Amino acid sequence: MKPFSRLEVSPLAVYAEPVAKQAKPTKKAGKSKKGGKAAADDKNERVISDNRKARHEYHVLDTLECGIMLVGSEVKSLRAGQLSLDEAYGRVDKNEIWLIGANIAEYTYSHALNHEPKRRRKLLMHRREMKKFADQAFEKGLTLVPLKMYFKEGRAKVLLGICKGKQKHDKRESMKERDSKRDIDRAMRRR
Repeated sequence: MKPFSRLEVSPLAVYAEPVAKQAKPTKKAGKSKKGGKAAADDKNERVISDNRKARHEYHVLDTLECGIMLVGSEVKSLRAGQLSLDEAYGRVDKNEIWLIGANIAEYTYSHALNHEPKRRRKLLMHRREMKKFADQAFEKGLTLVPLKMYFKEGRAKVLLGICKGKQKHDKRESMKERDSKRDIDRAMRRR
């Protein structure tokens, strides 16, 4: 076999070899620059209303994301941020779960085709999730409480929680813990 010399190799043959692509540095999925939340959590999700009172009044044992059946004027009102979950709760009725007491204000530009602000709204979830959630709520005397409502990929979603009511001493303990944590954070910032 004859060895190759420089003259026998054409200049194009040098460039014809595949060049290994350099991997681009990927953005870490940890914390983003804004707010300190993970980038995957913020993607295509916009919170409409958060039921902070529920976390004070109840121990949240388990949560489940579910859809909700709405009419057009309700969706437009939600996009404007006109929602109150303070008095809302979930109820199991004939193997269906309903959201009762959620106040979605009437949409001002929808004249005759408006909705009732406090009507019952059906929650959408899989049959097995519904059975599991409904059984826990019925057997143990727990309450279904909406914790948060948000848009995810353009669809309205409700974060529903199975909750157990707090006693007065539990509320006092949680307030003490929150105050002591706030004091510790203040002391750490001064350092």
